[in-house]
Amino acid sequence: MLDLHESSINQNLTTMSRKRTRSRSEDNVTSNNYVHNLTNAYCSAAPFSEEAGPTKIREECDYSVKITLEMARSGKAPRPVRVYADGAFDLFHQGHAKVLMQAKAAFPNVYLIVGVSNDKMVHEMKGRTVMDEEERYNGVRHCRYVDEVLRDAPWEYTDEFLETHKIDFVAHDDIPYESENTEDTYGELKKRGMFLTTQRTEGVSTSDIVARIVRDYDIYVRRNLARGYSAKELNVSYIKEKTLRFQNKMDELKDKGRKVMDTIGERRDDILMKWKDESREVIDSFLEYFFKRPMRIWQESKGKLLKALTPPGTPDSGTDDEEDFSPPKKLKRLV
Repeated sequence: MLDLHESSINQNLTTMSRKRTRSRSEDNVTSNNYVHNLTNAYCSAAPFSEEAGPTKIREECDYSVKITLEMARSGKAPRPVRVYADGAFDLFHQGHAKVLMQAKAAFPNVYLIVGVSNDKMVHEMKGRTVMDEEERYNGVRHCRYVDEVLRDAPWEYTDEFLETHKIDFVAHDDIPYESENTEDTYGELKKRGMFLTTQRTEGVSTSDIVARIVRDYDIYVRRNLARGYSAKELNVSYIKEKTLRFQNKMDELKDKGRKVMDTIGERRDDILMKWKDESREVIDSFLEYFFKRPMRIWQESKGKLLKALTPPGTPDSGTDDEEDFSPPKKLKRLV
């Protein structure tokens, strides 16, 4: 069993970073040529195994030279180390990419071949996939760590398969995988010292992603309805479609209401400050009017009260400024 070493990973990553560093001698290169070179070097999809480039590399590889683990780790191998990793790679995600990164960075000079099983094989051995084989092939070949993609990859390894593709090491996680003839598909490779252990990314797998979609089914159906998909495309009934569209409208109204409240919240401090300033002026005016001039108010009120109580034709009993006043005289009754 082989383990990945951090020193090898760091060394390989350093080499990759140097390739991406532009030297001063390139200053005179035109921008068009520079972009073209970058595109060819880093933005091209990995070729398939049957294409001319991988075929030529495979034919020129001297597989008679056995590359040991020590030789590969030391960087003294006479040729690139051919590492093979395989899988279904359905819904290609970060867990897949990290496994391929580990395989690519296992040794200083690695040529990474990635095998992808076809639909018939995966459906029989693992179950239904979300993406078909062509989508899975192309998803893998656009990963930057991959040098070559093998379509219709076998489920088990034979000596003939290893020799045909001149594979030095097979990279995979260390969990035993059962098959019809053995309890661990990778058992023989481990005995030969041709197995390279990689680490899985916990909590990230195709099965986890599918489980999330199934769990939140209504949410994703509503999402796609809002994006313009029809009920027929999503395989939902007419009533279900109307129900979900109504829920979308209600959510839109809630979002609008929340935005209005947020806007009010942002303006709240300004409104309170203005109200405080205005209220202070009102209170000052109130105090000035009702407390600083109370006698004038009392005198004005007293005069109005006397006029109201005095019958018409009765002479004034005094001025408005007097504190006390006599009651009105009684009129003599006429005989």
